[in-house]
Amino acid sequence: MDNFTRTQHNVVTMSDYQPHSGYASLSLVEAYWDALRAGREMPKRAEIDPRGIENALEHAFILERVASGVARMRIAGTHLHDIMGMEARGMPITAFFEQECRLKVSGLLEEVFQTPGCAELMMQSHGSLGQPSLEARMILLPLKSDLGDVSRILGCLVCVGDLGGAPRRFDLTSTTFRNVSDANGPRMPLPQLEVKGFGERPQPIVQPQAIAEEPAQPSWPPYLRLVKSDS
Repeated sequence: MDNFTRTQHNVVTMSDYQPHSGYASLSLVEAYWDALRAGREMPKRAEIDPRGIENALEHAFILERVASGVARMRIAGTHLHDIMGMEARGMPITAFFEQECRLKVSGLLEEVFQTPGCAELMMQSHGSLGQPSLEARMILLPLKSDLGDVSRILGCLVCVGDLGGAPRRFDLTSTTFRNVSDANGPRMPLPQLEVKGFGERPQPIVQPQAIAEEPAQPSWPPYLRLVKSDS
């Protein structure tokens, strides 16, 4: 089962970290990930404790790789639900992007899993009636599963501005990437990526009453709903 662990050992204090940016949550999540790995390539999924990123939980998510170029959300903050106008858990991360750039996003996912590396995506949603123009950023940080394979991602997505009507989908404006073995090195522009023969079968709609939820924990922030999945 893919659940947040709740041990004090995995809570990294970030109280002194006060960035002055609309994208502060991205930096906080990345700093937490970097502190947890403690010189290793990356931390394990089981080491992630939501209390360590409580100020960014509404923007955070956990992805699981289910096929080449396909990663679905196991956990998603309320900001992601607001963007899509529906429950985001179980959705592929490509659902947040326009059709034309989904293959590029799929290729980028494979770069994160296979290299492995960290990616940052700069995104834009063009305005229309009831939907003002939006800018957004996303980071993708690799995690090891309990089996030792790189099949999870800790991510964060932040939109700046009024969301307007949902759902909102984005185009890629630019991406940067760095190998986890060169964590302190500069981020490099990602080359054009292609994934041939990629496709997904339609997924059944899960009714809300069929979604099992974990019991609420008093010490957790109330705005992130964690869901247990036995898949």
